[in-house]
Amino acid sequence: MDLGKTDQATTTLTPGESSENAEAKTFWDEFFRVFGVPRRRVAVYEKLVSKAAGKAGFIDLFWPKVMIAEHKSKGKNLDSAFNQAIDYFPGLDPADYPQYVVVSDFARIRLINLETEETTEFLLQDLPDNVNAFGFIAGYQVRKFKEQDPVNIRAAQRLAELHDALAGVGYEAHELEVYLVRLLFALFADDTGIFMPRGSFEDYIRSRTSEDGSDLASKMAVNRP
Repeated sequence: MDLGKTDQATTTLTPGESSENAEAKTFWDEFFRVFGVPRRRVAVYEKLVSKAAGKAGFIDLFWPKVMIAEHKSKGKNLDSAFNQAIDYFPGLDPADYPQYVVVSDFARIRLINLETEETTEFLLQDLPDNVNAFGFIAGYQVRKFKEQDPVNIRAAQRLAELHDALAGVGYEAHELEVYLVRLLFALFADDTGIFMPRGSFEDYIRSRTSEDGSDLASKMAVNRP
């Protein structure tokens, strides 16, 4: 499904009434339809649970392991709706704890990712611009890309420098690539404990070879061209 093509579908999400009980179920049925998912297939309405204080409560919409939705009348406090959703957790099987809480008052939608603690809030009319945040409904996994660790960047730069240095003394093509792959494995094995004792490869390089690296190839028993 193309999550970018939702403008027409979202027009059905503007209910004729704005009361919590009268239109909330229709709202969520249509909301799931935007993503091509029949609500009946994954989520139930009015799930009975025991709240934190021992009183019975009904979750507006519950999708085990995925999401809880609480709906309020237009203009009501969404913070209150979120707190109400959280109050239901003690009555749920921990194996069914959802990752997302969604609250709405017909005019606004707030999505809270409980794992990342990220919150997305917008007006209903802006759903097309925020549709990717709900990709999980259609089965898409939201991926986050973070900056590379500076240590990893420096390691990659040094490996590139080593590649150029080896090429400069006669290593080339397949032989050079094999050498670098074997070296990378040796470094990995030394760091993770595959080589025992851990750190033995580094100790060997430091104690058995010259500081300028002039005898490194021969000490590592690598055939040079």
